[in-house]
Amino acid sequence: MNEETRTEVDSLGEFALIDHLTKNNETRNAGTILSVGDDAAVIDHFGKQTVVTTDMLVEGIHFDLAYTPLRHLGYKSVVVNLSDVYAMNAVPQQLTMSIAFSNRFSVEALAELYEGVYAACRYYDVDLVGGDTTSSQKGLIISVTALGEVAPGNFVTRSGAKKGDLICVSGDLGSAFLGLTLLEREKKIWMETQGVQPDFENQKYIVQRILKPEARKDIIGFFAEKNIKPTAMLDVSDGLSSDLLHICEKSGCGSVIYEEKIPINEDARQFAYKLELDPTACALSGGEDYELLFTIAQTEYEAVSQHPDISIIGYITEPEKGNKLITKGGSAHDLIAQGWNPINVKG
Repeated sequence: MNEETRTEVDSLGEFALIDHLTKNNETRNAGTILSVGDDAAVIDHFGKQTVVTTDMLVEGIHFDLAYTPLRHLGYKSVVVNLSDVYAMNAVPQQLTMSIAFSNRFSVEALAELYEGVYAACRYYDVDLVGGDTTSSQKGLIISVTALGEVAPGNFVTRSGAKKGDLICVSGDLGSAFLGLTLLEREKKIWMETQGVQPDFENQKYIVQRILKPEARKDIIGFFAEKNIKPTAMLDVSDGLSSDLLHICEKSGCGSVIYEEKIPINEDARQFAYKLELDPTACALSGGEDYELLFTIAQTEYEAVSQHPDISIIGYITEPEKGNKLITKGGSAHDLIAQGWNPINVKG
């Protein structure tokens, strides 16, 4: 964004602003009959079932503009919703986006936010079909609703896990938390030293994982290709321990996972050690990884085990056995739902 060019939102008005932000909006899906520009969108999913999810991001709670580029924020606001659609074993098709903003934000700033939104729409082949804009007394609020389609009876919930099922997760865990920890550390130093430039220590991967995450559409495509239907699934937004406990609670079962099987990026692991943090704790209690955590019948083991980006980390047990983590040393510990909690940074 050119800092010398600033158009006040009041100079356009609501409808002209909407026209400005949506003038380059494209339609990609046959099911989108009528998109932005009327009182409501019209969508036809041709006999398939529709899944709907919504999510809100609030400045100061879910994001910090001190280190979050608006383009990245727009991209991420779409991705976190699409991840929920994929977690239902569905394919996202359309979304609506509403924003509330204070007079801190110019037309150019909002356009930059929408550049990220459109980049996500292009990558995930999704149509932006509506939304709303309004004023906020302080800060920025973003609300996105995503719609997806799935063949009748093929959606996956959190409640279908059964004794003997294998517990699997895509990608790696804990990197987003470490990225946030690094950004928060550098922000604190910057504020305390009156503008000393931040040192991200070449930790591009973990910073990208928090600022510009990706949803796992490739895993859903793999399931369709191999004709695999998970018995239960969700996306990892609150940390592995909390999200696995969600599945077990809804499914009425217990679980065992192995510390040595939890996938952690090696660069992230080494950076955690540098900060005197336990990488396993970051994976268990961090969040915003947006990987898929799912259970499968043992008959699917061969197909799933061959995927290079899926890790089998444990299995489902009877509910009375509880939820256990087996450490690398062989001891068993109860899994605790600590969620997305800050951890003190050392060093």
